[in-house]
Amino acid sequence: MPHERRRDVRVVVSLPGRYILTRRRGFDGRLPEYACRLVNISPNGMVLAGPVVGTVGEPVVAYVDEFGRLAGKVLRTLYGGFAASIDAGADLREKLEAKLDWLDKHQRDDLPNARRHKRIVPLSPHSTLIMPDGQVVPCFVIDMSASGVAVSAETKPPIGMPLAVGKVVGRVVRHFPEGFAVHFMQPQEQRFLEQLLIKPPAAPRTVPDATPAREVVLIDVEEPADRR
Repeated sequence: MPHERRRDVRVVVSLPGRYILTRRRGFDGRLPEYACRLVNISPNGMVLAGPVVGTVGEPVVAYVDEFGRLAGKVLRTLYGGFAASIDAGADLREKLEAKLDWLDKHQRDDLPNARRHKRIVPLSPHSTLIMPDGQVVPCFVIDMSASGVAVSAETKPPIGMPLAVGKVVGRVVRHFPEGFAVHFMQPQEQRFLEQLLIKPPAAPRTVPDATPAREVVLIDVEEPADRR
């Protein structure tokens, strides 16, 4: 009985990772990687928050440092993420059960906090990119600082492109496998970062680009009722 009870444990976590939807290909023919947050996990399934939501039945592979490689299929879609099964043999499932049992007993310890001090991770990672042509693209904020933000999205703007993440205007300065980095035009106050980056602009406005002939158009975005 104790063994069966342990198998049913679903642990609420907030762990960074990355994932691949294995049927999809980018413009370069490669499998695109996206950053994610592991929201909860059991020996049989997991919930991921990320910028690209898989379709039901679609194969997915997630990589989370604390658990390693987790492969399965999308079971249902959620706002800003999805639930997926975990396909595991007896050995891997036994390791998952032991890890989850330990986490279930120790999740009030300081282990998760140690990671947060290394970088600022928003409590709510979902935001929007506002492109130079006014297009609004959902995105996932990996981490942030007063001078910039790391973002994962279905699109990867070219280096040098000006855009807005939430209310903050910046420029793409670097690409990495699961996303890209944006350097802010002006440094931001750290205490207001999440409010500025996560919440879209409240009113239309324009921000001039370095080139007079172009401008970044910031438009209002209606938030879903369950996010208010």
